[in-house]
Amino acid sequence: MRLLHTSDWHLGQTLHNFDRSYEHQCFLDWLVETIVAEQADVLLVAGDVFDNANPSAQSQRQLYRFLQQARERAPWLQVVVIAGNHDSPGRLEAPAPLLQAHGATVVGHVVRGEDGEIDLARLLVPLANRAGQVQAWCLAIPFLRPGDVPRVEGESEGDPYLQGVALLYRQAIELARARCAGGQAIVAMGHCHMVDGQSSLDSERRIVIGGTEALPATMFGASVAYAALGHLHLAQRVGLQEHLRYCGSPLPLSFSEVNYQHQVLRIDLDGSAVREVTPIRVPRAVELLRVPPAPAPLAEVLAALEALELPELPAHAQPYLEVRVLLDGPEPGLRAQIEAAIAGKPVRLAKIEPTRKVATAAPLDDAMTLDQLAQLKPDDIFRRLYRQRYGEEAPAGQLAAFTELMLAGATEAA
Repeated sequence: MRLLHTSDWHLGQTLHNFDRSYEHQCFLDWLVETIVAEQADVLLVAGDVFDNANPSAQSQRQLYRFLQQARERAPWLQVVVIAGNHDSPGRLEAPAPLLQAHGATVVGHVVRGEDGEIDLARLLVPLANRAGQVQAWCLAIPFLRPGDVPRVEGESEGDPYLQGVALLYRQAIELARARCAGGQAIVAMGHCHMVDGQSSLDSERRIVIGGTEALPATMFGASVAYAALGHLHLAQRVGLQEHLRYCGSPLPLSFSEVNYQHQVLRIDLDGSAVREVTPIRVPRAVELLRVPPAPAPLAEVLAALEALELPELPAHAQPYLEVRVLLDGPEPGLRAQIEAAIAGKPVRLAKIEPTRKVATAAPLDDAMTLDQLAQLKPDDIFRRLYRQRYGEEAPAGQLAAFTELMLAGATEAA
């Protein structure tokens, strides 16, 4: 049996206010072609299908159109989708009865019975081959919030949330083992942060309030043939184990991923074990540019921007640009100078990343008495802070701008 593992689509995400529906559609079209070319039996989508809990109608149409096209092109395909921390469990599950008719199983949240016990059987999805024979059991466990996990009875050390998550996985694995016949594999899905998982800078949201959110790889146990994980946007092995994997996001979600090659994973099962895990690179529909590659003085940056030579592309396919500038101090006209340097070029200015040189702060003034502090005016405080931060007196333009801001605030308050 052949599986494809993907996650963290974040349909509806914008990059510094630029719409990315074109890029998402390019990925989904590519994924349909890949499913057919690879003759995949199962597609695993490990959470964060949407970028927020209230996705746009366009984003939802993209998902449903993809499922429809995948079913038409690969009638044998089985799809299993779990909710991530960005998704609304109820919204994701709402069309589940219709999606099941098209070979898709969606698990958005944990359900409890009248006795308060978690319905573990609902989290267990049989994976069948094209002849209808069950070849594997999939633990489709969505992102777990603290109220979703069982309580660990008795006094024990450690975080109760982490212990509850581990217990839930253990109980689900035990149920899967009880249902497994000879030669059937157990495949786990989860949307979580594993211990030592490498995060992508600027593009991931902490998923549990507080610091205790990382889960140990040991919670999967030796009976799990493969764990298809979501949440971390960089593809990686968990604990250097081949069968415990994050596939990563298919699109770069921030400029920190400019040089990263995104992928989906192909998993070939041989009976109850994994024979091979193969990355399949996702083509990038829109490029990300960082000019210059490292922060540089403004004059060098403007020269590099003016020298940019790019192919003509329609607006929705033009590359995104991050400009990295090394400044000696505030530069009020920075954006205008950058926009002038790229005027007429087929590129979209997404971000200006200023880095200021660290100046040796001027010696602190002598300590002031309470009476002296009371006599300070706002512009005196501004001057003192500027002098401490940059080691020089505030320019006249900065002082004028500060005064204008203070006057505007006073007028509004009145």
